[in-house]
Order: sequence, then C-alpha cells, then structure tokens
Amino acid sequence: MRVVTARWVAGSVAAVSVALIAGALVLALVDRHRVSAALTGWDDVFTQVTDLALPVVGFVLASRRPANRIGWLFLAAGLALALRAFSHHYGLHALLVAPGSLPGGRVAMWVSNWIWPVPFAMLAFAFLLFPDGQLRSLRWRPAAWFAGGACTLAMAATLVTATRLWAHPFSTSSSQMGGLVVEFTPLFCVLAALAVGVTALVVRFARSAGEERLQLKWFAAAAVLVVVILVVTFPAPMAVSNVLTNLAFFCLWVAIGVAVLKYRLYDIDIVISKAVLFGSLAVFITAVYAALVVGVGTLAGNTRSPLLAALAAAVVAVAFQPVRRRAARLANRVVYGRRATPYQVLSDFAQRIGGAYAAEEVLPQMAHIVAAGTGAEHVVVWLRVGEEFRAGASSDGSPLPPCLPADGQALPTLPGSDLNAPIVHHGDLLGAIAVAMPKDEPLRPAGAQLVADVASQAGLVLANAGLIEDLRASRQRLVTAQDEARRRLERNIHDGAQQDLVALGINLKLGAITVAEDPVRAGQVFSELQAEAAGALENLRDLARGIYPPLLADLGLSAALGAQASKSPLPVTVEADGVGRFGQDTEAAVYFCCLEALQNTAKYAHATQARICLQAANGTLSFTVSDDGTGYDARHTPMGSGLRNMADRLAALGGRLEVHSAPGHGTTITGHLPVPATSGDH
Repeated sequence: MRVVTARWVAGSVAAVSVALIAGALVLALVDRHRVSAALTGWDDVFTQVTDLALPVVGFVLASRRPANRIGWLFLAAGLALALRAFSHHYGLHALLVAPGSLPGGRVAMWVSNWIWPVPFAMLAFAFLLFPDGQLRSLRWRPAAWFAGGACTLAMAATLVTATRLWAHPFSTSSSQMGGLVVEFTPLFCVLAALAVGVTALVVRFARSAGEERLQLKWFAAAAVLVVVILVVTFPAPMAVSNVLTNLAFFCLWVAIGVAVLKYRLYDIDIVISKAVLFGSLAVFITAVYAALVVGVGTLAGNTRSPLLAALAAAVVAVAFQPVRRRAARLANRVVYGRRATPYQVLSDFAQRIGGAYAAEEVLPQMAHIVAAGTGAEHVVVWLRVGEEFRAGASSDGSPLPPCLPADGQALPTLPGSDLNAPIVHHGDLLGAIAVAMPKDEPLRPAGAQLVADVASQAGLVLANAGLIEDLRASRQRLVTAQDEARRRLERNIHDGAQQDLVALGINLKLGAITVAEDPVRAGQVFSELQAEAAGALENLRDLARGIYPPLLADLGLSAALGAQASKSPLPVTVEADGVGRFGQDTEAAVYFCCLEALQNTAKYAHATQARICLQAANGTLSFTVSDDGTGYDARHTPMGSGLRNMADRLAALGGRLEVHSAPGHGTTITGHLPVPATSGDH
C-alpha cells in the first residue's frame, strides 16, 4: 500500500472512531440524569475519553509506518471500542431513556454485547508483533495461530451470548445467559490469547539487543505502571479504580507509539528507574495502610480508628527512607542490571583515581570504569605526548592501536570507536576516551553523558599524570645527556690533554738525559717542551670552556655570547644592553641554549643572518634567537633532541621554551627564566 493511500485509509478509520466516541459521549451527557449511574457514570465517560488514544496512536503509526501492522491493529481496536461505546449508549437511549425514539435499539445492544472481545484480540496480536510488526521467527507461527483460534472462539461464544440476550439486553442472570460455560468461555479465550502475546513480549525482551531493546523498554516501563496501578487500586472504589486503570492504559498506548516512532529522542532508562522507584514506594505505603488500617481494624471491629491511621502514618514515616534506598537500588538493578549506575561510576572514579598519579595506573583504571558504566565492548584511553596521540590503555587488554599525529588542539579521528570524548584541562587537549559499543547495542544518551562527565573529571588527573611522565622523561634525557657529556669529556681528555701530558713527561725525561750529554741539544728540547706545555694548557682550557666558559664566569652573558657570535659561520647580532649578572646556573642555561639555537640555525635554517636578544624585566630573564631562514611548520613537527634539551635545561630552573616558525618566515626561539627582580655582580 502506498503511503498516501495508507494515510487516507488510516485517517478515515480514525475519523470514524473519533466520531463514534464523540457520539457516545453526547448520548452519555444527554442521558446522565435519566438512567442509572452504573450505566453512564463519570468513570465511563473518562474511559471513553482515554479510548481516543487508540485510534489516534493507530493513525499516527499507520500513516508513518504503513508496513508495521501494529498501527492497523490499533486502528481496528480503536474502531471496535468506539463502536461498542456508541452502540451501548445508543441502545440505552433507544430502549430505556426514550423507547421507540431511535430505530435498531436491540441491534445496537447486540453489537455492544458481541464486539467487546475484538479490542483484546487486537491487543494480543499487537503484543505478538511488537515492535516491528513481525513475528520474532517462524517458530512463533503456532502461537499466532493459537491466539487467532482463541479469539475466534471468543467471538463465537460472545455471539451466542449476545444473541441469547436479544430479548433482555440488560439482563445479567446466568440462567438467561445459557449457563456459566458460555458466559466465561470468551473471557478464558481472551486471557489465553493475551497470555500468548505477553509471553512473546517477555521472550523477545530477554533476547533483544540494540534498538529493539530500547523499544521494548518503553513498553516495559508502561506495563509496569499498569501492573502497579492494578495492584494499588484493587481495594479502591470501582470508579476510582476504573479511572486510574484507564489512565495507565492510556500511558501504555502512548508508550507503544513512542517506542515505534521516536524512541531515540528520550532516555527511557530514567523513565523506568523513576517508575520502579515510585511504584515500589506506592506499593509499600498501600501495603502498610492495608495491613494496619484494614487488616487490624477488621480484626478489632473498627476500620475507622484514628489510632490505627496514626500508627500507619508513623510506620510509613519511620521506614520511608530505608525503603526508598532499597527501592532506588532495585530501580537501578532493573535498569542497569549488574552494570554500575552513572553515579556509582563517577564516585568510584573519584575514589580510585585520587591516589593514582602514574599513567600506567590512571589510564587502565579509567578504561575499566568507563567500560563498566556504559557496557562498552572496548574502551581505549588516549594520551597526548608531545606532538602525537598514544593509546595508553584499553579495557579488555587487547593490542593498542598505533600512535596518531596531533593537529593542534583538534582531536584526531580515533580508529574503531563509536564515541570520542576529548579530555581537556585549561583549554589544552590532553587526551581522549574512545568507546566502542557492541554491534547490537547502541550507546544510550545516559552512557554518552557518563563518558563526557568522566572525561571532564579526568582533565586534572591526566594533567598531573602528563606532568609526571614529562618529568620522568626529562630526567631520563638529562641522565642520558650527562652520561654522553661525561663520555665525551673522557674521550677528549684521553685523546687530547692526556696524550699531551704523556708526551710532555717522556720529553722531560729525554731532556734530562740530553742536558748531561749535549747541552746544545738540550736547549732545543726544552724549547719544544715549552711549546708542548702551552699546547696542553690550551687543550685543557678548551675542555674547561665546554664545561663552563671562563669568559662567561668573568664578564657575563653579553661578552660570552659576543665571543661565540664572532666565531659563527653566519653573521650574528647580539643585543644585551642593560643586562647585568645573574646566578651561575641561570647564565649557563641561557648561554648553552643560545649556542644550541645558533648551531641549529647554522645546520638547518639556510639563513643569511641571526640575532640574539637578551632582556631582563619583571623578575624574568628572556632570550630570543631568531633567523631569516626557510623555517618549518612548528605545529606539526615534533621537537628535535636539541630543542628538547633546551626545554629540559630551562624547565629544571622553572623556565619555559617557546618555538615559533612557519615555512618561509624563519624561526624564533624564546626562553624565559625566573630571576630576582634586581640583579648585581657576584
């Protein structure tokens, strides 16, 4: 059937149903003072108003999902209810209120007495086919045939009963209705069909997953409400019970419509949790009052005792909070099963992460906690280290994916995930949580919010873990650099100064022998010894300059950098006017950082000139080394070993390093070190 045709047919059926119910309401209002209240009471009017939900929901479903049979079943049930209501009030008016005023009164009452099993039959088939309008499998065909046979038998038995009532449409005597067998057969058949439909729903829910489970949860929430209302209103007056029961069924019809059409727009878990919580509390309060006021009052012969009512109120007041906590746990267990609730996940995260600082402790705990709260199949926590993203830990211990390059503060596309939650602290992207759900279970809105909440709380923790990892890596680099410097110094001493001193000692022995044998030759030997001693002294001075330059110790940064600038293979300008003396560690850090920057410029920048600028202001000593070279993309190029050593050297003294470069615009390296506000000679 085409959509336009389906919409026209569904609209016509719904319009007829609404018109019949409206006609029944008009007749009920006209006859409200002329027949017994048991026939046209206010609860009966309320029932007909709530029955409007069936054709309305059926029209919406059939017009938007014409292939889904549930909408058409709702339309059929709504039409049957509307026809029964109109026929009932039409027969009352034609036979009791104004006999002979309307034709076909007995036919109308016959229709009213015969058609009542039809809505229940349609409901049983709707349960069988919910939510997609199809049987779960071919194995359920016998169940469908059984339900159809039971409903057919119910209709046949009702036909017999309605026909026997033809002469006395308002009679309730069993002898006039043909016996109890004929009277109760339709009821038993309808209950059997409904039982088959409910069983199909329970089995489908137990084996459901993904979107189908979300749809069934909507039905389950409304069904629980119906059951609770039936239990709570059982001892209530008939009128009150009818109103509340019809209101509960109204919610069931609406929930079925929402489940078929717009289940994604709402978080059904919250609805179920609240329904179970308040339903449990209602059952508890009703049970207490029934046990004390009705039960004890009946035994004592006084069901209206104020003392019993006060005692029941006191018991409810004292036990309310413990019962509410147990009901909340029951609601969470119904909604989440063995899975932790979002509150428990966040609480557990705060408690377990509070004492963990190393990445090998923080990241696995975070992955396991998120997986426990969302039911995810796979959770990976990514950590940004330098200019790349590294997979730090996974929830299931599977192999970690390879590293990904970082693009500024933008989160890269993480492989194999349904949701990526960035971890940000003070505007800096520190990492991300990647969640992969099972194929048959989508991530619920509550789960997505839970992942976002964990990511927001993990910012500070991950920042501390990142700082500790950076400090650990910096220490390793410093130790490696110190070992390399020590080995280089040993090689230089062994290959340079040590060889000079060994040769000097040998020549001294030769000179001592030559003095006694050949004084002229001895003079030449001592001249050579003097030159060798000067060379050894120069080698030692060169080694000393590599450790701490004497010129830096004597005259300060300006003179030491100026001397090194004069030896550079490209022109270097040094601007250090007004910069005084600072601590030995501070001056050494600035000096060697500037030399490292000049070496990088000479090797890689292809520059024609460079510039060194020193400034001391507001308790900070800053240096800038800039060039006019080719530059590079500093945002996507990780730091080399030279720049990393510079950053480590400054960080050891509480300073920081900044690198600014772009292709074709040269490179600028800036360092900042905290120093006393005033400086002087030392």
